[in-house]
This record gives sequence, structure tokens and C-alpha cells, in this order.
Amino acid sequence: MTFFKENRKIFLKILFGLLCIGLALFFIRKEKTEIHDVSMIMSNAKPAWILLGIIISLLYINLQGLMYFFSFRSVNKNVGLISAIQVYLKRNFISVFLPAGGVASLAFFTKEFELQNISKTKIHFASSIYAFTGILTVMIIAIPAMVWAVLQNDLSANQFFAFIIVAIFVGTLVILFYSVIRQSMLYPFIIKIFPRVESFLTEMRSIAMDKKSFFFTICCSLMIEITGIVHLLVASHALGFQITLENAVMAYITSVLFLMISPFLRGLGAVELAMTYILTRFGFSTVDAISITLIYRFFEFWLILLFGGLSFLFIRNNLVLRVIPAVLTFFLGIVNIISVLTPAIQSRVNAVLEFLPLYAVHVSNYFVLTAGLFLLVISAFLLKGLKTTWYIALSLTLFSLVGHLTKAIDYEEAFLAGIAFLALVMTRHQYFVKSHPKWEQIGILTALASMGAVIIYGTVGFYFLDKKYFNIDFNLLQSVKYSLQNFFMIRGDDLQTTHKFGTDFLLSIRIAGFLSLSFLLYTLVRPYVLKPKTDDAEKDKAVELVKRFGKSGLDYFKTYQDKLYFFGENGSGFLSFRIAGTYAAVLENPVCPDEKAMRSVILAFDRFCLDNGLRSFYYRVPEQSISTYESIGKKTLIIGQEAIIDLKMFTLDGGSKKSIRNACNKALENGYFARIHTPPVKEGLLQKIKAVSDDWLDETEFREMAFAQGYFDIKQLRRETLITIENHEEKVVAFLNLIPDYAPGEVTFDLIRRSGDAPNGIVDFLLVETIRYLASRGYRSLNLGFAPMSGIEKGRDFPEKSLKFAYEKIRTFSSFKGLRDFKDKFGPEWNNSYLVYDHHYDLFNIPSILTKVFKP
Repeated sequence: MTFFKENRKIFLKILFGLLCIGLALFFIRKEKTEIHDVSMIMSNAKPAWILLGIIISLLYINLQGLMYFFSFRSVNKNVGLISAIQVYLKRNFISVFLPAGGVASLAFFTKEFELQNISKTKIHFASSIYAFTGILTVMIIAIPAMVWAVLQNDLSANQFFAFIIVAIFVGTLVILFYSVIRQSMLYPFIIKIFPRVESFLTEMRSIAMDKKSFFFTICCSLMIEITGIVHLLVASHALGFQITLENAVMAYITSVLFLMISPFLRGLGAVELAMTYILTRFGFSTVDAISITLIYRFFEFWLILLFGGLSFLFIRNNLVLRVIPAVLTFFLGIVNIISVLTPAIQSRVNAVLEFLPLYAVHVSNYFVLTAGLFLLVISAFLLKGLKTTWYIALSLTLFSLVGHLTKAIDYEEAFLAGIAFLALVMTRHQYFVKSHPKWEQIGILTALASMGAVIIYGTVGFYFLDKKYFNIDFNLLQSVKYSLQNFFMIRGDDLQTTHKFGTDFLLSIRIAGFLSLSFLLYTLVRPYVLKPKTDDAEKDKAVELVKRFGKSGLDYFKTYQDKLYFFGENGSGFLSFRIAGTYAAVLENPVCPDEKAMRSVILAFDRFCLDNGLRSFYYRVPEQSISTYESIGKKTLIIGQEAIIDLKMFTLDGGSKKSIRNACNKALENGYFARIHTPPVKEGLLQKIKAVSDDWLDETEFREMAFAQGYFDIKQLRRETLITIENHEEKVVAFLNLIPDYAPGEVTFDLIRRSGDAPNGIVDFLLVETIRYLASRGYRSLNLGFAPMSGIEKGRDFPEKSLKFAYEKIRTFSSFKGLRDFKDKFGPEWNNSYLVYDHHYDLFNIPSILTKVFKP
């Protein structure tokens, strides 16, 4: 139960998601007949009018965005038009599946506005203005329309009922707004029932309204109502019908009134029924009225719903969008193969043969089949982001599209190929990893050499083959033609073998062609792994910059022998990284004099990675630097915390330090003491601590690691201060090495290891003695190092919540909790560390990349 209570928000979101999915399925099932009817009616509509309606729908979406824009201007806040349009599309989409529809959806998707430094109060106030204005303008249009209908004696009871409900609703909103502003009438009653909203209402009351912007909001809303009326006129003209402006206004108002009073699914069914009914009263037959209504609903509902769905998909760094092209190419490959292997529809084949010869149809089948086989392979390499793979996939999808149409007018398969082609075009910036140039050259030369050899082999073979094998006496031109044809595995009806030897001969050419093309494909998609080298001059330069600008406990490892360096312009700073696969793993921040220089180095390194087909991420970035990365569009994920002990405040007093006191007392009773060894360290001691280190590695089954820490290196340790725990026989049972820490007043250590026969608590004793030594030397703080995956309190998003869940509930990560608990005994201050990356898809690859870069 505790687990469910701690994660109740996650479970509520899951339940809400399942509810939305269920409602969506109900929605699709309920409206599947209408969806089918729309497609049938659209096929008979005039294309020019449909196109005009679609253009007006795009105008409608932009007007909705402008309405949000001016709603926020009304509360003296500016939002981008693009973000306003995106929020409208998302809210409109989700409103279909929410009770109270559009009003309920206003509580969702506020993050886009929060990122623009707008408070939640102003977001909700501006959203309320948007909703109120939308209802108000309906009344502005409806009142004269209703008056006109009364004068014409053409107002139905249902229309009057809907109008009264909306009028009461608008009146109630006006009274509530007046009560809140004046703190009169209903205000005390509202506060009594909902006491938590008092602070919100007080803050909202303090917001000054911009009347000019509010007026423009009303104007935008009126324009939206006009586009709705125009949509109805366009729908009728698209089907060749005529409808007067007065009737269009009345039918539109009726549909909107029923939409507003409909409690669920945005008036589906109710709107269609109301508009059909009112159109029949204007003299249209039931079939014609339904047809006009469905076209109108396509413009006003279905098309907007489609754009709303796409707004969730086609956003920057969307993980689904990153994977979709690979999935589509894989399924297209399967569809291509199945399409070729299954019989074609004869009527379609006959239609093709009126324009193309039979040979061309066979060639199309071959290209579709070959493209299918290669697409299955290519789809896996698309996930790696290879640029050459993208070009190949784009070409194969285009060949597939044309091939499906020319082999049997298979427009269904061609449509899938077109979708895959568009998905690749829209995600083109995701593919920048370069192929290996040397292997590309080898592949091209091999393919050309193979082609030349097979052509010679085939030409000679065909030319000298006895006529009995193919019933053809080949001339030189025919020999070259059939050699090329079989090298590319194209089957021709005019080449029929009459003997097994002829079959084997053709098979040998085709196998050689297939292997050559497959090898060419492999060499083209083989990723290029950059392998730069670092010279002594670069290392000296990096060491000098660390001495001048270093400010972190990790800066020491940025000049370790396992690192590569990237320097900013004019030597303003550098960053330290390692390459694994197609990723550049950067250790913490660049070493720079200030934030401006750091930002410059990061952007320059991004360009370097792009030019060399690499992706970058930054490991263990401190919290105070996160804003710099986020300002240039990078993503952040908390991955753990660093423990910092205040040496002046540290004490062994208190109940929380009892276990440490006991460990220290026990070590002293057993005759152990600490000894400080300053560089250069003697060879004999180095051999002793090596034995301790080897024993520790065997016992824990750990491996030496690098990148963000050091590994046992006698040459390096000889130059560092060592603190050992020994007995009177000079046996070393534990040690640590102090390393330079460039944070002001801070010191840290790298290796901390103990022998297998050391008494329990010896590491506690070692750290206490280290703290005493450092305090006596005037240091202010000791960095105890990194505790992975700790410090995630709530989790800002799904990746962080997933890490939190794994850290707390999965046994595999229990050692991380133990490390956190051990360090927490010393009462440190915990500082968050982050992973900085570009795309959520990178999170799938980063763990394996870190495993590689951690190896010495």
C-alpha cells in the first residue's frame, strides 16, 4: 500500500490514459459509419471546393492560435504564436475524450506556457478569457440570428432550448466573474465551498486586464465564427448545392449551440443530428442534408482532430517520431515481399499493360522485391542515425512507390511507401552519422570489380554456350545484355533455359550479383568511428587551463590519459571527452573562465560532432550549470548526487554517528592507526597498497573503471598523497589517495580500498582520520564522491520517474542505495548531478556507451 501511495500520481495518470484509450475506441466504434461515409461523399465532391475548405481550416487553426495569443496579451503576457497553435491543437484533441470537452481541456498542456515564465494563475486566467470569449461571440452571432428566425417564424423548440441553456451559462459566468472581481454576491459562498481557491482568486483579481488585447480576442473569436459559416457554404457548394447566407448562419449557430450543451465527445451525433434537421427544414432532402453536414464536419472536426493528433507526434525530439521511420521501412519491406509473392489483381494488371510492356511489369516486380529485402536490413541501421542509410531508405521507398503503381496499380502498398517516404523527409535532420569513407570506397570498388568480372564471365559464357541450352544463338550485344540483367537479378521471359546447366549458369551470375550488392550495401551503412589522437602539447594546454579555470572535483580527471580534448576558439576553454561508437561522452562541464565561454565551447563542440557524425552527451553536470544547457535546447536528467562534508562542522557527537564512533574505537583497540604518505611515495608502500587493491578487486568482483574516476596506476599514485590504515607491524589494511580538487577550499580522493581481512568499519575509521588530517590543513570541505541514482524525489518526467522506481524497487540497484546510506552516515550536503543529452532516444544508447567509456 505504501508503494501505491507514493506513486499514486503515476497510477492515476496510467488510469487516465487507459480511460482515454477506452473512450477513443468507443469513439471510433461509434463513428466508424460516419468515417466511411465521409470518404464516400468526399470522392464525389468537387476537389476545388474541398481544397478551399481545407485552406479555410488552416486559417481557422491560426485564428485559434491568435485567440490564445491575445488572451495572454489581455493579462499582459506574451506567448509565441506557434506554441499557442500547438496548445490549441492538443487541447482540442484531448477535449474529444473529456467530460465537459473544451472547458475541461483548458487545465492541460500548461507546460508550454510555463516555459515562457508565465505563472499558473495567469495561464488559467488567460485560458478562462479564451473560453469565455468563445462562448460570448457565439451569443453575439446567435442573438440576431434567433431574432431573425422568430421574425420569419422559423425557430424550433430545440433551437430555443439550446439557446436558453447557453444564455444561462454565459450569464452565470458573467455573475461569477463580477463576484470575484468585486468580492460580492457569490464570492463568500465560493470561498466557503472551495477554500483552497481563495489564494488563486486573490492573485487573479490583482491581474490588470489589457482592454485592447481583450477586444482583439473577441475579434479573433468572431472571425472563427465566420469561418464556421463559410465552411458550411463551402460544404454545400462542394456537392453542387446552394444555401443562402441566412440559412447557413442559422444552421451553424444551431450546431454550435448543441456542441456547447453536449456533455461528452464534443457533440458527436448531436451536432450532426441538429444540423441535418435544420437543413431539412430549409428544403434539403435528408440525404443531401446529411452529405452537407458530413463535409462540414470534415472541415470543422475531423481535419482539426487530425492536426491535433499530429501535434503530439511531430514535435522536436519526439521519441516516437525518431523510431517511426525505421518501423515504417521495416513493414514496407515485408509488404513489398508479400505483394510480389502473392497474385496481383488481374484487372489492374490489364490496365497497366495498356500503357507498359510486360517486360516493364516484370522489372517493377523485381525492383519492389529487391527494395523489400534491402529495406528489412536498412531499417535497423536507420535507428543508428546513419546519413547514408537515410539516402538509401529514401531511394528504396521511392522505388517501392513507383514500382507498386507500375506492377499492378497497387495503390494500397504505394500509399504505405508514400507515408514512409514522407516520414523520412520530415525526420531528415535526425540522420547525420557518417559512413566509414574507407569502407565506402572499398565497397564501391568491389561492386564495380565484381560487376566487371561477372559481365566478362557472363558475356563469354553466353557467347560460347551451345544453342541447346537456351534455344538462342547469342551475339555479343545479347551476351552483355543478359549478363547485366542477371547480375541485377532481373528475370526476363525471353530467356528460358532448356537444360540444368543453363539454370546453374544463370544462378551463378545472380548469386555473384546478390553478394556484390549486399557487400556494397554493408560498406555504405558501416558507421564511421572517429579516432582522434591527443598529443603532449594538447595535454599540457589542457592542464594549464584546468589550473587557471578549474572549479570542480572532476577537473582532475579531465586531463587523465584516457581523455580526448576539444578546445574553444582562442583557447578560451576546453572540454574532455571519450568516443564510443557514434557518441562523444563528455565529462561534466567544459573548463572555461565564465558561462559565456562555456556556452561557446558547447555550441562549437556540437558543430564538431555534427561534422563528424557524432552525438554528444554530458555526464555528471552540476545543477548550477543546467540552465546553460537548457537555454540551447538540451535535455537534462538527474542521475545521482555528490556528497560534500563540511570539515569545520563535522563531529562524531550525536546518535547518528554512533556506528562511526564504534568503528573507530574498535580499530584503535585492535592497534590500527592512520599514516600520511606524501609524494614521492616509496616503492615498498606502493607494492603493499597494490596487494590491498588486488584483494579488494577479487573480493568485490569489481573491475577497474575510468572516465569519471581513476584506476590503480603506480606511476600516478607515486605522485599523490596516500593515507593508509596500518598496524604496528606496518601491514596496510586500507588506503585512499588524495587528488587535486579545483573547487575552492575542497579536497577529494579517488581510490578507497581495503583488504579482505580488514576488520569491519575500517573504511569508516579511514575516512574519519582523513577528515581530521584535512581539517588540520585548513581545508573547508571533503568531496565523498558520487552516489548514482539517488536524490530523485518526485521525478520531473517519465525518465526520472523510471530511474526513481528502479532505484527504490529493483534489487539490482540495491548496491547504489547501500553506497548512498554509507556516505549519508557522515552527514554530508548532497548536490544533484545531471546527464545532459539532445534526444530522448539517446537514453536507449547512453548506458551501453558509458559501459564502454568507463573501461580504462
